[in-house]
Amino acid sequence: MPVVDTAPSSTAAATFLAPGAIPETTHVLPGLRGSVEVRRDRWGVPHIYAGNTHDLFFAQGYVAAQDRLFQMEMWRRQGEGRLAEVLGAAAVDRDRGARLFAYRGDMSREWAAYGPDAKAIVSAFVAGVNARIAAVGDDLPPEFGLLGFKPEPWDITVPLARATGLSGVSNASSEVLRAQLVTALGAARVDELLPADPVRPLDPAPGLDLAGVSSASLGGFGSTFGDIAYNRVEGSNNWVVGPTKTATGGAILANDPHRVITNPAVRYLTHLVAPGWNVIGAGEPASPGVAIGHNDRIAFGLTVVGMDQQDVYVESLGDCPGAQAGSLGCYRFRGAWRPLKTIRERVRVKGAPDRVLTLQFSVHGPVVSIDSTRKRAIAIRSVHSEPGTAAYLGSLVLDRARNWRDFQQAMTRWLMPSENMIYADVAGNIGWVAGGIMPRRSWSGLLPVPGEGTHEWTGFVPGMQLPRAYNPAEGFIATANHNILPKGYTTPIAYEWATRYRIDRVKELVGEARRFTVQDFESFQHDDLSTLAMALVPRLIEAARALGVGERREIRMLEGWNRRMSRDQVAPTLFSAWAPAAYRRVISTELKDRPDVGAMLAGRPSYSWLEGSWEPARLSKHPGGRAALDSALLGALDDAVADLTSRFGADQSKWRYGDIHVATFRHPLSAKYDLAAVSRGGDANTVYATGGANFRQSAGASFREIIDLKDFDKSVVTNVPGQSGDPRSPHYSDLLPLWGNDQYFPLVYSRGRVEAETESVLWLVRKR
Repeated sequence: MPVVDTAPSSTAAATFLAPGAIPETTHVLPGLRGSVEVRRDRWGVPHIYAGNTHDLFFAQGYVAAQDRLFQMEMWRRQGEGRLAEVLGAAAVDRDRGARLFAYRGDMSREWAAYGPDAKAIVSAFVAGVNARIAAVGDDLPPEFGLLGFKPEPWDITVPLARATGLSGVSNASSEVLRAQLVTALGAARVDELLPADPVRPLDPAPGLDLAGVSSASLGGFGSTFGDIAYNRVEGSNNWVVGPTKTATGGAILANDPHRVITNPAVRYLTHLVAPGWNVIGAGEPASPGVAIGHNDRIAFGLTVVGMDQQDVYVESLGDCPGAQAGSLGCYRFRGAWRPLKTIRERVRVKGAPDRVLTLQFSVHGPVVSIDSTRKRAIAIRSVHSEPGTAAYLGSLVLDRARNWRDFQQAMTRWLMPSENMIYADVAGNIGWVAGGIMPRRSWSGLLPVPGEGTHEWTGFVPGMQLPRAYNPAEGFIATANHNILPKGYTTPIAYEWATRYRIDRVKELVGEARRFTVQDFESFQHDDLSTLAMALVPRLIEAARALGVGERREIRMLEGWNRRMSRDQVAPTLFSAWAPAAYRRVISTELKDRPDVGAMLAGRPSYSWLEGSWEPARLSKHPGGRAALDSALLGALDDAVADLTSRFGADQSKWRYGDIHVATFRHPLSAKYDLAAVSRGGDANTVYATGGANFRQSAGASFREIIDLKDFDKSVVTNVPGQSGDPRSPHYSDLLPLWGNDQYFPLVYSRGRVEAETESVLWLVRKR
């Protein structure tokens, strides 16, 4: 037995080891039922071996807190609406939003929704987190000292927080945008500018005045669900191919979920082994289980479906009977006035007096703003208020699925966020399920609706009735947040999707008539060919020729470009500046009668709409016709060159894309812990998926997995910048060079391979 050490240091026993020996440390902890072996491999991934489920998840909580305690504490505070306690008054509105969207339903239904043993698993995980908080004492990560506070023990409800998962259900902002556009232009014209997919005319509610609905109507709701100090970005790619398309004769599954690029990483890798468990992969550090990965029989990977799980309600306000005139404390529902439910909560604020928040609710959900002049309130109905909608806890059943039947049943418990979950098994079968809780409604869900009882949900689509596929004839399945509705599927789960550019390229790659390897998929996940550029650049070249400037330097550069967003070229930089400028110019000419509306749309380019400008039906109605379009494209090139010159100078040789398009890993609190910027290829519309404003990559695949179902030990992953969020750890940034060079490390799985790659061993031992 190794040297016993009840202190938190993981290196205390190292000085007593023979040269070449693996350091072993023991932590004696109350709350365990037996001993747990934790083998960390040389990439920082913990492989946890326990004798029972309780100890397995106790250890997962303990180990995650070793690596990510500050991140987990801030996640917890975000979910509980307690950020202002440590960040000050600027976080009060965010805390208000989190408290508005807290789950307030029946707790027995809540726990049952995740599975029969979910409460026991979460309790064990939280006990492990608390054991780490108790053991670490004052030897805390430096962020706690910088903010001047210490972590507190967790309650078992912490992993049930809704605010941290609401980004997966939010379309309130797009409903509000459409409301503004309908007010300005009418529904028919908005259908042309922002067409629904599948095509469906907008359906403004009769008698509902949408005037005055704006982004302010959401009352800061958007900041509630964003990552702390970051903007919301969603997206992902995944694909799975069957045995007829692989060199191994088994299935191979690939997934690169896209989130904000943060320091520390969004995802945390772990390997959980106990009777009934042998699952490895990534999840969020503050949640038990594995959301993306494999067990000994199946593999799984996700992309966001984008189900419409939310609605904006316009509540008519009035005075309650007997109340003071103008108090507006009641709302009208089904012909009667009902009082708004009111809750008052105290928020502690760092460096300032406490605040008392007034939280109000209608039958539809939280009230996010009140317009006293128009005597109405905006309420948000969201699936977050339903039992079982804490993000990713559905993985606790999924992790133990053994076959396609189990997988489908497990996905009926996966309610939030809605995901395209792909599947592969060791027998060579492949599949896909669109999982999530989908409201039934009789209207489109694309516009705000009145709260008076005419637009109510009528239940939810049963999980087994959501779209799926199993062993398709093509031999592969791929999703990239695009419209995944199968032909003939009529249940309207969404009308807004990602554009086709990524999925078209993925299908082109995996549809090739050859047998693929893990290494092929590594290359595919970093593919930088821009199908958007392939669609738009020829239009620019045609316009330049029509206007007699085909020999212009920038035109010749783009004409000779291979349409790859590669680091070593200048053309990708020019295209990155020109494409959004082209949309702005064209939408401005389209809406020259309403420049205010053109300005409203200019910052959210729809390239599929831009492409459609050359369709005969659109072109015939465009103000100025083809000549106006040509002029707009060339004017946008002038805009792009002027923008790049102002940013990077007139010497175009210094506009090399890899020098400009970079990912940065700033520490949220101190420049002392910032990491070096990394040169990137690709953009938001390539499979590489490296999008962001101002030429920076701020979103994309911080985690990637490629699972070889024929030999799990040949699977590979990447995670950036490292497994640990503690700047003192050697695993704080050790994965950044691999990620920056588009490289992976082995996701070792078998006991033999784990032992061969073990860097250190931690024993967690029951305190007697």
